[in-house]
Amino acid sequence: MSSRSRSRPGTTERGLPVRLSAYLGAASLAAAAMVADTGPAHAQQAPAANKGSVGWDTYRDPSGLTQLRGSEQSGQFSSFARDGSNDDGFEGTYSCLRNSERGCVIAERAGAGEISSMWFTREPWGDVTGTGNITIELDGRTVLDAPLIDVVSGRVGAPFVWPLVGNAEDSAGGAVIKVPMPYRESMRVTVQNNPAFYHVDYRTFADAEGVQTFDPADPAQDVIDRLRRFGIADPKGPAEGAQPTRRDFSVAPGTAAPVAQLEGPGQVNEFRLRIPQVVPSPRVVDDGRAFGAGGGSRFDAAVHPDNEGVRIVRRFDPQVADQVAGLSVNGAPAGEWRSGAAEPGGWGVQAIDVPPEITAGQSTVEVANRFVSSSKDVNEFRYDVQSKVNGEWVRTDVLDVGPAHPGEEAAHGYRIDNSVFAREKLVGRYAFAPEQVTASEHLLETARVRITFDGQTTVDAPIGEFFGSGLGEFDVRSMMSSIDPGDGGWYTAWWPMPFNRSATVEIVNGGGVPIDGMTAEVTTAPAEATENTGYFHATHKRGNTTPGQDWNFVQAQGSGTFYGVTHSMRGLIPPQTNRHPQQPMSMSQADEAANQRNYLEGDERFYVNGSPSPAWHGTGSEDYYESGWYFRDGTTFSMPLAGNPSHEVNGDGCQYDCTGAYRQQVPDAVPFNDGLVAGIEHGPDNDEPGDYSSTAYWYGGKPASQQQVDEIDLADPRSREQHGYTAEGETTAPLTSTFEGDADDQQHNGQVASATGPIRFQVGLNPDNSGARLTRLADQAQAYQQVEVRVDGQPAGTWMQPLGNGTHRWLQDSFDLPPALTQGKDSVQVELVPVGGAPAWTAARYTVFGH
Repeated sequence: MSSRSRSRPGTTERGLPVRLSAYLGAASLAAAAMVADTGPAHAQQAPAANKGSVGWDTYRDPSGLTQLRGSEQSGQFSSFARDGSNDDGFEGTYSCLRNSERGCVIAERAGAGEISSMWFTREPWGDVTGTGNITIELDGRTVLDAPLIDVVSGRVGAPFVWPLVGNAEDSAGGAVIKVPMPYRESMRVTVQNNPAFYHVDYRTFADAEGVQTFDPADPAQDVIDRLRRFGIADPKGPAEGAQPTRRDFSVAPGTAAPVAQLEGPGQVNEFRLRIPQVVPSPRVVDDGRAFGAGGGSRFDAAVHPDNEGVRIVRRFDPQVADQVAGLSVNGAPAGEWRSGAAEPGGWGVQAIDVPPEITAGQSTVEVANRFVSSSKDVNEFRYDVQSKVNGEWVRTDVLDVGPAHPGEEAAHGYRIDNSVFAREKLVGRYAFAPEQVTASEHLLETARVRITFDGQTTVDAPIGEFFGSGLGEFDVRSMMSSIDPGDGGWYTAWWPMPFNRSATVEIVNGGGVPIDGMTAEVTTAPAEATENTGYFHATHKRGNTTPGQDWNFVQAQGSGTFYGVTHSMRGLIPPQTNRHPQQPMSMSQADEAANQRNYLEGDERFYVNGSPSPAWHGTGSEDYYESGWYFRDGTTFSMPLAGNPSHEVNGDGCQYDCTGAYRQQVPDAVPFNDGLVAGIEHGPDNDEPGDYSSTAYWYGGKPASQQQVDEIDLADPRSREQHGYTAEGETTAPLTSTFEGDADDQQHNGQVASATGPIRFQVGLNPDNSGARLTRLADQAQAYQQVEVRVDGQPAGTWMQPLGNGTHRWLQDSFDLPPALTQGKDSVQVELVPVGGAPAWTAARYTVFGH
């Protein structure tokens, strides 16, 4: 269940016929000189065995995304309703795993791993002040103990600053912590008060090799600086030997045009497209500020050090007439903003070219505006900063001004004097002809990016959705891709795409009209793939939702790693409809409108390696996209790893209510060894109608990296005897129940053994294994089952399962045996010793998989 929607007072919809300036979409080249050099694409320090990059290395070199992750596992703690209802945090019934002297424990693990991502929301509108302190303990040491609202607002200090954290203003109703926190032995996250809605995403490792416990004293300033360039520059940094290839071309209907034919081994590091005949989608939601007489504003902006001049582009509300303000750069006069006569209802865009002598050789400049005159005030909603490099305008910074961007304002040192208003939400329009908008959306849906690596086509997705927006040309700024709307703007993808022999990049025109004057640029670098390198995939789907079934993002086979999705949700819920009995029969007009967004009540659910138990079970669609309260009733936002760039209502190709969102799971990727099913519900009971499309990003194309090598059926006396199975204090009982989620929603009957003393058994292995996974089928009616694991008498760690569910009692969970205890052996003795004070350890079956 997702957060309930409320109407937001003071928001207005306006439609002023102002054409978008060509200046808004200047070319967005990768500002390589402005990003720290991390060396060749594949020259990073090798990840620890059977793990992906750990801690800050995940952000420091995203080229590591291509490497598969061995026996690593991903999981999620959340407040999802254990009984399958929609109470995913409203009452807080399921929000605490347990209560301790510090408060509500929301996440707890034993063994080596990493906290990779956290998200929270609560009423009102995502303000988490009421949650109180958050305490994070790693390896028995407290690394964070502070008010949650201070942490997500950046007041604790680096590394807990934007955009590694964000509050409900930054992310339209959610509060996030994206600081990766590795641990070697244990972790626990506790909040002072019941948090209502939350997610904690984590990774688990078979051993602690290569893992260093998170140090809160390390500010990781290089990571912060890199992430603050999201949507502007390649997060991987420059690669040695990188070569761009640019081509201008057209594509006739029903044909494919080759963009690049590449010979390997190598890696595509950047792929860009420019499509002049596409116009931006007209509906833009933004917030802003204004200063009055005697006032002004100033901020710091990044420019290219080799610039031949700088252009400042300002978006403003032209309803206020005769706005005049002086612009200075580095203290030198650079021009004057003049809005002219009032224009009722849309967006105004102006640009000033700064004389080259003011900015030459600079990498950062101070931009200042000073009030001169106005009929009322001078307002500002957004600034795009462009540098002229080698004769081409390059977008080198963006400052989105307003109360919904506190982190972005602080990162740019933004300050304003004599502030006369701070408008939280303005829905304005650019006056493009409807037929242009329709044609543009059709092109972005029917023209596809198709990429073939070593003879395998793994990317085949609509252009718009591939780059981050499936509902039209909306502004997208994320870590791994961007869309710069307007004339001259580029669509850019920075996903690393390795290949051994060859790669073919094509644009396929599946529409009925020619696509003319396109420009494509593909930047490649030499790279040597290994047997652990996966192929990049972008898997697209579109269709109507099916009652009772999750919308499927991807169903992958073999081994790989899932990194997120761009999701276009076209709700098909008519207005003024009471669809659920828990909602009052007499609804306000705002509540009726909110009801059209009831499709957002669906939870994400990810199933790994064929397990019937979800590794991830979330609390709502906008919650998965790290927002809240139906994206604060339609407030768009962009953060490096999640965003909601588009919301359309009753127009522009949207019949009722449509939402475009993205989630890039760079720190909290989901690895799989033998298949993945990743999807999301559509409505609280998986029942709301919708026209959905999605493009999932993942690496794979490799065979399964685990094979079943043994199994013990505890209901079979012969199986027990063959494996020398013994258990002290054991009782058995029948169980008829279901699993959580919908992968297997049938009632299952079985016998479950419960033991209060040591359990011992022998299992077979493949001698050339690189570790083994012990999977248990169990009864999770009692939470916090916990055993110490020993392999051939040697300690292997603690198997702890904090989750409990008295309604859906069947559970499948796993424990990875360290490779050092299994390699070279064809069998091992496993001993499970229940921890004192823990409930009886339950199991119906143990299955052993070798890596």
